[in-house]
Amino acid sequence: MSDVGASVLARAACARAWPPALTLNLATLLVAMLALAGCRQDMQDQPRFKPLAESDFYADLRSARPPVEGTMARGQLHEDAYFYTGKIGNNPGDYMPFSVSEDILARGRERFDIYCAPCHSRLGDGNGVVPARGFPRKPPSFHAERLRQAPLGYFFDVMTNGFGAMPDYASQIAPRDRWCIVAYIRALQLSQGATANDVPAGQEVPSEPPTFEEPGSGATLPVIAPKTESKKEEGPK
Repeated sequence: MSDVGASVLARAACARAWPPALTLNLATLLVAMLALAGCRQDMQDQPRFKPLAESDFYADLRSARPPVEGTMARGQLHEDAYFYTGKIGNNPGDYMPFSVSEDILARGRERFDIYCAPCHSRLGDGNGVVPARGFPRKPPSFHAERLRQAPLGYFFDVMTNGFGAMPDYASQIAPRDRWCIVAYIRALQLSQGATANDVPAGQEVPSEPPTFEEPGSGATLPVIAPKTESKKEEGPK
């Protein structure tokens, strides 16, 4: 057999042994390997600034850059300074930044019982569970004359920034909820120091006890029955 015939037979044999699809896959794999061979695993060495390291890229040699002037992070545009500080200038204000309703007081009572009552007690007299079990600093009573005369913004500022042994609660309690607590503290002070002149006209003293639809259990609160208006029978004139 001539050399030409042998070459033709060899190519035919290779064509039968290597289907076109497999040949294409091998060619693609070869091209990919050649392309990857040109890459380097330098991600750990990529150009970057180490925190607070010196950098000659900027004129002041600081790699940590200050925020762009005039920018504000989302959620931090505190246009109403009194709402977020409780102060007018450097002094605490003595008014609520929004109107107080029954829902506001209910929210304030709920937040007070969660965050404040463990130390201040639910009555606000400072005899909470924490000082009763050995905490060395007993909080003052909200019913002391000094705190009864304190402006509303003072309580907001103490919750925001802390005071003495009391830490701040700015991260746990949202500003609006802090004001709800302030409103409830003032209502609590009134409840413990009210006089007969503070009772609205037509309100019985003591108030009629509530009736319950469900007594509640250790895991649920009692359900108060709605009030029904009852007209008193008028006697003969």
